[in-house]
Amino acid sequence: MPRLIAIGDIHGCSAALRAILEAIELGDDDHVVTLGDYVDRGPDSRGVIDQLLELDASGRLTSLLGNHEEMMLGALRGSYPRTWWFQHGGVATLDSYGFVGDLSVIPQQHLDFIDRCLPYYETDDFIFTHANYVADEPMDRQPAEALRWQSLQEHTPKEHFSGKRVIVGHTAQKRGEVQDLGYLVCLDTYCHGGGWLTARDVETGQTWQVSADGALRV
Repeated sequence: MPRLIAIGDIHGCSAALRAILEAIELGDDDHVVTLGDYVDRGPDSRGVIDQLLELDASGRLTSLLGNHEEMMLGALRGSYPRTWWFQHGGVATLDSYGFVGDLSVIPQQHLDFIDRCLPYYETDDFIFTHANYVADEPMDRQPAEALRWQSLQEHTPKEHFSGKRVIVGHTAQKRGEVQDLGYLVCLDTYCHGGGWLTARDVETGQTWQVSADGALRV
């Protein structure tokens, strides 16, 4: 039976992403939803995007836009101060591309991938966003601030009026445990900071976690 699997914030942890995809053992009909924040803070943002491009080419990936991708694109295109991005993990991202002063070191293919990332993803039973949502608004009317920037610590929403279960990242669970409120699940388990990268089959609840260096949690 095809699985619908969400993966939380990766933040440049390419070894963790590789290990978790191996642990999941994706079938041809499985579908992966990555919740955003692929870049910044961890050591290998370039390697993360390379892997996501490979998965995307297989037709099994839906990728959401995180606030860190928004910052990255904004800094590169002049709509955000570059110093702001640098202060929030952008230096590590540039280092992973071998940056020595020329921003063209970032492949256009990588920027095109980020440009294609969605603000949210919705199925018959589930909603996926990077950060949060407004409970009484349909998804096509959600503000960008809620979808990409608002942490669950700032505001924990009520159940979405649709009754669908919502899967998010963004709010780091620094103890490394998934936050599961029943109607709302947060899969950001702080991989880059010593926690885990988390993937979950959203229909069965089966969960995989690996450390930043790729060790499977047992």
